[in-house]
Amino acid sequence: MNTKANRRKRIHLHIRTKVSGTAQRPRLSVFRSNNDIYAQLIDDEKKQTLTASSSRDKGLKALKGTKTEQSKQVGQELAKKAVSLGITECVFDRSGYLYHGRVKALSDGAREGGLQF
Repeated sequence: MNTKANRRKRIHLHIRTKVSGTAQRPRLSVFRSNNDIYAQLIDDEKKQTLTASSSRDKGLKALKGTKTEQSKQVGQELAKKAVSLGITECVFDRSGYLYHGRVKALSDGAREGGLQF
């Protein structure tokens, strides 16, 4: 059965064979639910999350606006946390989602915050 979720999972597994994060250049992983968006920087060598940000965080939950605007704020917040840890470069893992809308807004916000990918 070919559902949207199965299709996304298959694409995500294909992407993960090529995209891997290190301590110097972690993987920026995105998860998008119906209401919220989550992003984390992951060191795949140590299997460790370095930092994370989501639209459910206390500081960001109070912000009003569309889900796309909230996604941009999440990207900027994640970039701010990453820069404070000394991380300026990462690889982007869109997790099988199309690169538009909220996923694109998150990546644009991360770039504005100082991350390069």
